[in-house]
Amino acid sequence: MSPWACQPEQSRGRRYPEDAAPTRTEHQRDRDRIVHSSAFRRLVYKTQVFVNHEGDLFRTRLTHSLEVAQLGRSIARPLGLNEDLVEAICLAHDLGHTPFGHAGQDELNACMQAWGGFEHNLQSLRVVDALEERYPQYDGLNLTFETREGILKHCSHANALRLEAQEPGGVAARFLSGRQTSLEGQLANLADAIAYNAHDVDDGVRSGLITLEQLQAVPLFAHFHAQTLAAYPQLAQASEQRRLLYETIRRMLSAQVYDVIDTTRAQIAQAGVAHVDDVRAQGQRLVAFSAGMQAQSQALKHFLFHQLYRHDQVMQTMDAARQVVRELFTAYLQQPAMMKPRFAQRALQADQEAVKARAVADFVAGMTDRYASREHERITGRQLLG
Repeated sequence: MSPWACQPEQSRGRRYPEDAAPTRTEHQRDRDRIVHSSAFRRLVYKTQVFVNHEGDLFRTRLTHSLEVAQLGRSIARPLGLNEDLVEAICLAHDLGHTPFGHAGQDELNACMQAWGGFEHNLQSLRVVDALEERYPQYDGLNLTFETREGILKHCSHANALRLEAQEPGGVAARFLSGRQTSLEGQLANLADAIAYNAHDVDDGVRSGLITLEQLQAVPLFAHFHAQTLAAYPQLAQASEQRRLLYETIRRMLSAQVYDVIDTTRAQIAQAGVAHVDDVRAQGQRLVAFSAGMQAQSQALKHFLFHQLYRHDQVMQTMDAARQVVRELFTAYLQQPAMMKPRFAQRALQADQEAVKARAVADFVAGMTDRYASREHERITGRQLLG
């Protein structure tokens, strides 16, 4: 590994000290704990863009996380970064996401406004720090500082202050001091964006909500679409459109990966970093696209926002999903005993409304799409989805 990578033997350790494993590094252990967690398994039935009942071949939070991890490792190796740490962060980054994607997150945040709101990145940290129940010695997965730091990609000032009070100098300190996360954490964040832009193009075309013709308006896609047809003119046939789309996306992904590698190498050299502490002291992130690729990536993101995420069919489903989340939250807040026992007990024993509401938010956030839909139908007698 490069000297500016997070060396596993120099980890800041775990909140509850443990003996080293005989055959695995600390960050390999983190990865394994994440993969074996209940929250990780539930990602298979959580929405990326399309709700679970809409099709078996669309991405879920689980397949998305696997794709992010693959991209992360592909970029980490030539940069000499800690691949195991990158993989652990990538696999865990969405553990706290609600059912029904961003619609569910936005609605749960609205429901929790009186009690501090809801941030899915912060919820992912709550999952690995407290909500998983696997070990007799502690709650959570007891992951290393470096993995937890990378999971917390974003954090409001108010939540950073609260976390800092609980853990001085911990994973939220950088949001108050203006410092950066490790290169591994920065890479996991960018790999997330690369992955969802690419696979949302794939799922969008598969769904019929966007077309190859519409995508010609996106320079990044149009360039590699033309390049693919020049190399394989037979793919212009209607029967070969899937191969044409796959090859275009493959080339588009490769170009972004190589751009990140080249740009990051140049920025590391220019910054003169020699240690992970130098990375954290930088005023800006070092893992990045070039200016040109950043502009093209943003153009693709803008296209997907307007043509896919705000498509009438998607919005109709998401409106129903928001209603499911809102009505579940309200019902559980009024009657906590309807929740699973461990969450019901927390809510019923709460001496403050904020503690009670947070228990409800934890329960709702942990639901899969189909469990939330079934619970809503059981409680209300109405079927809004599926």
